[in-house]
Amino acid sequence: MAIVQFVKLLPKSVVHIFAKKYVAGDTLDDGVRVVKELNANGIVATMDILGESIKTRGEASETQEQYFELLEAIDKHKLDSNISIKPTALGLAIDADYCKELITEIIEKAKSYNNFVRIDMEDSPFTQITIDIFKELRAKYDNVGIVLQSYLRRTLDDVVDLNKIGANYRLCKGIYIEPEKIAFKGRQEVRDNFLKSLEKMFEDGNYVGIATHDDYLIKESYSMIEEKKIPKNKYEFQMLYGVTEHLRDKINSDGHKIRIYVPYGEHWYAYSIRRLQENPQVAWYITKSIFSFK
Repeated sequence: MAIVQFVKLLPKSVVHIFAKKYVAGDTLDDGVRVVKELNANGIVATMDILGESIKTRGEASETQEQYFELLEAIDKHKLDSNISIKPTALGLAIDADYCKELITEIIEKAKSYNNFVRIDMEDSPFTQITIDIFKELRAKYDNVGIVLQSYLRRTLDDVVDLNKIGANYRLCKGIYIEPEKIAFKGRQEVRDNFLKSLEKMFEDGNYVGIATHDDYLIKESYSMIEEKKIPKNKYEFQMLYGVTEHLRDKINSDGHKIRIYVPYGEHWYAYSIRRLQENPQVAWYITKSIFSFK
């Protein structure tokens, strides 16, 4: 926790030295520029707008409008990118019904552009309500997907349930700090649950975004894809912008589809600090990166 406190005391200009590698920039134009560069190298993207905690319906509505502008820009610039949205940025913690209404309108707008919306998964207080909203929307729309986190003990059961409705997934380890009662704590436990979940998704014919920077999981996913003869139109790999680019390029050169999560927005600093508070391990990684910066 001391690491987190230390990073919070650093000047914004110093934190920006680290953050600029992992955030496209402050504006929509910055996000468009980065995605164009990725697309030019045969890499697709998902774009996300960074924002502060939403406290009013008005703020949630403003966030929705920004996503409308993003979808328009993706279409205008012919980018190969979909979008990722965080339910709490659209008012989930304030009014779940209003949040669902806003997400529905985003999905409809995306459909008009022949685009796709990924509903991100946040920390455990929002897990079930996010899944419930997704299930309602999936019954009406085919251009919406969800994220599951393999460190949660419930995830394999969620996979069994959501496979019944043909869910489109992003499968990741998960970053939030959760109690041991609901989350695996051992590194290999999380990996094992990731692979069990992935196998079940594949067995039932669901599309999966395999979201990991873990060499072990990438290698095991390769083996599973080959062993089960999974067609290339049933999966992709996903990574964060600016992270393990050598792995990104290897996956791309190996002929697998790779999608990069590209965040942008003027609230990058507040967002970064909040994430550091949630995960001291990330704070330590950032601190090391700052001191090794050249």
